[in-house]
Parts: sequence; structure tokens; C-alpha cells
Amino acid sequence: MKKQEQIIVDLLKQGDEKAYKYLYDEHYVLLCKMANEFVRDVFMAENIVGDTLFHVWEIRETLEINISIRSYLVRAVRNRCINYLNIKREQWEEGFTTIEENGDSIMHPNLFSDAYPLASLLEKELEEEIRQAINRLPDECRAVFIKSRFEEKTYECIARELGISVNTVKYHMKMALSRLNADLSKYLLLLLIAFRQIN
Repeated sequence: MKKQEQIIVDLLKQGDEKAYKYLYDEHYVLLCKMANEFVRDVFMAENIVGDTLFHVWEIRETLEINISIRSYLVRAVRNRCINYLNIKREQWEEGFTTIEENGDSIMHPNLFSDAYPLASLLEKELEEEIRQAINRLPDECRAVFIKSRFEEKTYECIARELGISVNTVKYHMKMALSRLNADLSKYLLLLLIAFRQIN
């Protein structure tokens, strides 16, 4: 590993956010392109890369990188892509088939009739979880996310309003999406199963 990269790793271990932003500035675009080659889904590729970079931040105190930072991140993203594809393949093979107990299906089609509005309940629960997940974001990160997603403002406009750089806006958005994806993934999967049953 080059001396400059070792300095970056050392700064990450110390919790230096500038070092973390450096990962985005230097590697994010390339990693997204690579991930998209695996999963063939731009949104999922961005989520995988965002999750990978956020995980690096989470484990920063015990971070050990003996190769170049880019090689380390490429390997980490590739492994997450493979895991995602394996899970997707298993779900496809199972066809979201229901588990049966005593000959009765746990997820019987009637469960999603008007008498059993599980999908509607899941939607309401998800709305509340989204609200709470957004409230758990750091202040500036939450402000950027709300202005972008709810007020539909451009990154340039947000940067002017908050007095930060466009790159910092991008950093906060990626951080927000990574955290929200981690917090809400189980609810999204439940909704996916529910709506597949309905349709």
C-alpha cells in the first residue's frame, strides 16, 4: 500500500470524515459501474456501493487494509454483489412459495383479501418506519435528504442553502440512502412478497 493511502486508512480509523468523503470522491463512480456490471440494476448497484462504503465507516476502528484501497473496495463490492445475486437466485427458485404447516399455507391468498389487509398494514408500518429512520439521520444529513427527496431541490440549490459544497451534499445523500436501505430492507422485502401474492 502506498504511503498516502496508509495515511487515509489511519485517518479513517481516527474517525476523520474528510477521509471518508475521499473514498466517495475517488472510488464511488468506478465502484458503481463495476457493481452494475454484476447486478444489471443501477439503483441496486448504488445501494450496494453505498452499503459497502458505510460498512467501512462502521468498522473503521478495526479496519485493516494490506492492499490498495481501491482493490479492497472492489473486492468488498464484488462480494456483496455476489451475495445479492445468490439471494435473488434463491428467491427466484423458491418463487416466494409459502411455507406450509399441517397442510395449511401460512400465507394463504385470502390473507390479502379485504378481510385480511396485510399489505395495507405493512404499508402503514413502513411509512412510520421511514419517518423514524429519517429522524435518526444526523442533522445535516437529514436536512439534505429532506430537501432533495421531499422538496425536490437540486444538489446545487441544497449546497447554496446549507452553505456546503455539492460534493458534501452528494456524500450526505449516499450516507442517508445507505442507512435507510439498511433500516428498511426487511419491510421492503415483506411488501414485495405481499404485492406478489396479490398480483
